Amino acid sequence: MDFAYIWGDALAELARVRPDLRIANLETAVTTSDDAWPDKGIHYRMHPGNVRCLAAAGFDCCVLANNHVLNWGYSGLTETVDVLQSAGINTSGAGRDAADAAAPTVLTVPGKGRVIVFAYCMESSGVPPEWAAGWSRPGVSFLPDLSQHSLEAISRQVRAGKRARDLAVVSLHWGGNWGYAVSPEQRNFAHRLIDVAGVDLVHGHSSHHVKGVEVYRDHLILYGCGDFLNDYEGIGGHEEYRGDLALMYFPTLDIVSGRLLRLIMTPTQTRRFRVNRAPEKGVLWLMETLNREGKKFGTAVKRQPNDTFLLVQATDERWVPPR
Repeated sequence: MDFAYIWGDALAELARVRPDLRIANLETAVTTSDDAWPDKGIHYRMHPGNVRCLAAAGFDCCVLANNHVLNWGYSGLTETVDVLQSAGINTSGAGRDAADAAAPTVLTVPGKGRVIVFAYCMESSGVPPEWAAGWSRPGVSFLPDLSQHSLEAISRQVRAGKRARDLAVVSLHWGGNWGYAVSPEQRNFAHRLIDVAGVDLVHGHSSHHVKGVEVYRDHLILYGCGDFLNDYEGIGGHEEYRGDLALMYFPTLDIVSGRLLRLIMTPTQTRRFRVNRAPEKGVLWLMETLNREGKKFGTAVKRQPNDTFLLVQATDERWVPPR
């Protein structure tokens, strides 16, 4: 197969929607290193020669603050960053030292403005605390907890990097792989990122399946995006979460206020290590799940004629599009 094979139907959808930016959490090392991190059960690795797979999808930024980027040691991490950047893909959330790991990625959208991507990971998602980048040690941008201190640290970084007509995205690798629950601490922290830190969109991930979506004060919070593509097909366990079903998220934000103007989601299904449009049963399952899990956040989805979902606010059982 060619390098674009794995993206399947997603490429046509990207060409149709034409998003300004393409951002993903890349949960693997891209390296030939054999320095496996000790006492870690799973070691993901992608050969640098296959970076053309990522280039084929046109990613503008790959978030690396997660629990697999150091699977193959410090040399594996530095090679990952070098390979991605050499392929023209920006990275965020990991680097050669603490300052490099914490530095946001600045993505410019010609004629519109900039999107500033900050990325962090937590122990709750399986990240060893010792993976935190140091003053002279490679590592990830590690968030020790969801305390006021952590909020203030992110706030300082956002204020230092954000200017007028910038949109700030905070990408968080947090929580476990399975389960729909969003803890009060997570929800409160996401709200405070918007209220206090001036964040415009919270991009949460770690769960292998989609979770409920919230719109808080007209700002989008994705608590768990699910896996867009993985190689778990045929592995048993947790079938009830339908990890093979995923979403492409296409939010439209106001460049001045950061308000969510619209969120369209395209249902997909992984089959034969390839992203395909979800079949009818998959579309219905995702719609039911998003409506059930979004209820506590006051959100639901409305199916569109082209089998995409429009995020709406559910009020008195009526469809009310976000303001």
